[in-house]
Amino acid sequence: MIFQLVGIAFVTAVAAILLKETKPELAFAVTVAGSIILLLVAFETFRGSIQIFQDIADTTGIDPSLIKILLKMIGIGYIVEFSAGVLSDFGQNSLADKLIFAGKIVILVLAVPIIESVLTLILHLLELMG
Repeated sequence: MIFQLVGIAFVTAVAAILLKETKPELAFAVTVAGSIILLLVAFETFRGSIQIFQDIADTTGIDPSLIKILLKMIGIGYIVEFSAGVLSDFGQNSLADKLIFAGKIVILVLAVPIIESVLTLILHLLELMG
């Protein structure tokens, strides 16, 4: 699997470098296409391991919706970081920074149910102790 990802990355990079001098707009398109292919292959690999997280939720008694939210947060973080890297590669550092900031806001909003659950658990523990 890792060799497939590395191969896609190198082929994309070489194609973008070769096109950059003659057709810079195509170099950008090739880079974006290669990036999307990398993401799709990586997500396909990850999709097979989702059941592990379901098993953890079942074993620990954690609400499965919280696991789902946590996975969304991780996915958003990776997608934002990856996309910001592509933007930076093409000299769009300011836009990359804004994307990272927006991604952090989305993650924070998604974290609210998890924070609420943790605070509820702490309150229950304090009630048991008192």
